[in-house]
Amino acid sequence: MKLSVIIVNYNVEYFLEQCLNSVVAASKGIAVEVFVVDNNSVDGSCAMVKRRFPEVQLIENHFNAGFSKANNQAMMLAKGEYILLLNPDTVVEEDTFRKVIRFMDEHPDAGGLGVKMIDGKGKFLPESKRGLPTPSVAFYKIFGISRLFPRSKRFGRYHLGYLDKDQSHEIEILSGAFMLMRKTALDKVGLLDEAFFMYGEDIDLSYRITIGGYKNYYFPDTTIIHYKGESTKKSSVNYVFVFYNAMIIFARKHFSEKNARTFSLLIHVAIYLRAFVAILNRFVKRIILPAIDFTCIVAGSWFIASHYETYRSIDFPDEVLNYALPAYTLTWLTGVWLSGGYDYPIRLWKIVRGLIYGTAFILMVYGLLPKDLQFSRIFILFASLWALVVFLALRAALHLSSVPKFDLRKYTRKRFIIIGKKDEADRVAGLLKQTNNYADFIAYVHPESGHHESGFSGDISQLNEVVDVMKIDEVIFCARDNSAQQIIDRMSRFDHQKIDFKIAQPESLYLIGSNSIDTSGDLYVLDINSISRNVNKRNKRIFDILCSLILIITTPLVALVNLAHLKVFPSFFRVLFGRLSMVGYSISNPAQYRLPRIRNGVLSTTSNLNTFSPNEETQRKIDIIYAKDYRVSTDIKLVWASLLKMGRTKP
Repeated sequence: MKLSVIIVNYNVEYFLEQCLNSVVAASKGIAVEVFVVDNNSVDGSCAMVKRRFPEVQLIENHFNAGFSKANNQAMMLAKGEYILLLNPDTVVEEDTFRKVIRFMDEHPDAGGLGVKMIDGKGKFLPESKRGLPTPSVAFYKIFGISRLFPRSKRFGRYHLGYLDKDQSHEIEILSGAFMLMRKTALDKVGLLDEAFFMYGEDIDLSYRITIGGYKNYYFPDTTIIHYKGESTKKSSVNYVFVFYNAMIIFARKHFSEKNARTFSLLIHVAIYLRAFVAILNRFVKRIILPAIDFTCIVAGSWFIASHYETYRSIDFPDEVLNYALPAYTLTWLTGVWLSGGYDYPIRLWKIVRGLIYGTAFILMVYGLLPKDLQFSRIFILFASLWALVVFLALRAALHLSSVPKFDLRKYTRKRFIIIGKKDEADRVAGLLKQTNNYADFIAYVHPESGHHESGFSGDISQLNEVVDVMKIDEVIFCARDNSAQQIIDRMSRFDHQKIDFKIAQPESLYLIGSNSIDTSGDLYVLDINSISRNVNKRNKRIFDILCSLILIITTPLVALVNLAHLKVFPSFFRVLFGRLSMVGYSISNPAQYRLPRIRNGVLSTTSNLNTFSPNEETQRKIDIIYAKDYRVSTDIKLVWASLLKMGRTKP
């Protein structure tokens, strides 16, 4: 056996299938065995592997064993001369395995090898080659100095930015996304250290390979796609703690006691600094726009109030200026938020709708106030019009400033090119129309140069010209008609930086890609996701809060008719505090059917079925309908129909 490929998977079925397709293509003509170690996924990954890739050796864990332990499980069974640890969110070229094996055969001193990696937009990933994170290297990385001087031999050692990315080099640290190792080297230095649950294990093993007398190499003659590169990881607090704590484990294991203490102190400072920055950054991102809206609306309303007083020769009570104006503004902002006006992509009509709701609520409350506090409805209307101007003007300014999330045109009109032969391009176009509400224009490009056929805007050699002339936003490659090598080559050499890419796997109902360095990867899948939209999640949560409060208050009365109602009384508090929802799915494992995640329910979608107990297939169909076409009215009907039965029957 020449090569053993090991892939650890956890709830990334779409990525895994695409990865395995590329692995199968790259294995032709080579003695290769493939292991998939699944860490207790609930998304149907194992069923997909058994159905689509029966030749793969599948190891199904019934718990999340972590990256190190899962890889070790397969490495202890592997028979290959070389062992490749490969992430499931990667795509390899058809000749990748052949090239890397040849390099290792020609370099007997090589213990490990990494390759050139690009992200889902075709951008080179600097973590393709890394240096050992000594205290000084870590310091420069943690505090951003390496980012300021990426090509410096002193400050840029973390990603070895001073080394040519298109030339082979001896390096110190390999990336765990593609980590090819000689089995004899592993027999000498050992497998992955299971003290590292996630992150840091690749650094540790790479370092042990070098101190074991072998060399690690960076090999750029083949390129892979890695969707979840380090540059795409979100700066979550959890990631900061897990990653830097892994660095502490590494330091204590390999550095001298003095250096380890220095490193640990540095890392602890970095952990709390980065955690604070991550929390602050998240808070600022969420609050900055509402804060600007609030400030502008209140300031403008004060200006209107002062001129209105002069024009009408009246004096507003101080309470109006000090309390009423901020309260009105908060009401408008709340209305816009509830309406989805702060959700992305921006929808101006949601903002208008939210303002109408807010104004109606203000006027309703205003009508209930004593006469001496009812100062002027006209002023409220003027202030609401000013609020509308502020909302629209700010969004228009952000749009004209080319701020991505506020590009109003981008989300109303999107233009696609599909690169594939006619039958497959037609299939993908049909899928695209079902999965992307913004597909305004779809053109075809033939994957073969010099091929002219009716219905195609050009061939692959004319791709740049077609993109320019037709103002294309996104390019979709049909994997059946384009080799992985062709796809990767086109992505890495494409000179339109604003173009996004997707890959359509044959016979699959999804398109996979990465549209932003802020997202690890995104999918276009059949639109069973209405309940997962922000506005619906928000409406469902608001309903849960209001409904649980009402049920808590009315339980003594309902219990007079249905004493069993008291059994579910504690559940209403769990709904109130977000542990449960009033209504959840019927089936026990919704992730198996790719349903959007929601909380378990006090009631289920089939709670109002009195005449029969539905089987799992019926439950699944009802859950799909509920998820796809969610309405708060559906939850209201289910709760009302089940009100006097709660506690008597299963949810």
